[in-house]
Amino acid sequence: MNIEELTMPEFMRGLEKTRTVLVPFGATEEHGAHLPLSTDTLHAVEVARKLAQTREIFVAPAIPYGVCRSTAQHPGTFSLKTATLRSLAIDIVSALHAQGLRNVILLSGHAGGTHIATLIDAGEALLERHADLKIAVLTEYMLAAEQARGLIETKEDSHAGEIETSRILHSHPSLVKGVGEREYPHFPKGILVRNKRKFWPGGVWGDPTRATADKGRQLEQRVVEALDRLVTELEQWQE
Repeated sequence: MNIEELTMPEFMRGLEKTRTVLVPFGATEEHGAHLPLSTDTLHAVEVARKLAQTREIFVAPAIPYGVCRSTAQHPGTFSLKTATLRSLAIDIVSALHAQGLRNVILLSGHAGGTHIATLIDAGEALLERHADLKIAVLTEYMLAAEQARGLIETKEDSHAGEIETSRILHSHPSLVKGVGEREYPHFPKGILVRNKRKFWPGGVWGDPTRATADKGRQLEQRVVEALDRLVTELEQWQE
């Protein structure tokens, strides 16, 4: 059930079937020269909607912005401050809780470390605020990487590489512009740099040349199945 498409009576009837909601978090961020800036958001929304076709679950409107530290200087990246993302997550989940939802999955298509740490911090604050709330925070890419074993050929594939390019080739082929080039950034260990594009000029981390739509189809299905198992675990969770 996509919340943004429901009427008020439909939402009320939905609460009689489930108290579980999935909130897709994404980003507006460079993904090389071949993938759209909305790539992370598209990943999270696509698997959320596919899951909603197989089980009763609410899907909240997606948040298409995130904390993008390493790509902040690349053209097309629009980053939030961590305080903004934390407050946004807390306000959204608190509003969902006020409407009767009790099991919340914050599913991020953006896998940046600072971004995820911020969502986890918000989740911990929400657990303290709402005693009857159950919450999970994870990246959609985490599930994709786990499920990619035996399917993806590129070692240490990450941003705009074989996995993400395959996913978009399958779900939104018209948005893939060209092939993309293999690239691995070389940031200095432990040293914070101002000019991040100097160490990561192309904005790719992996090998998009090995991507195929069929790999993307298989990956998406595996991610949906893994997400389905997670939702069941959360709904049954007891402490």
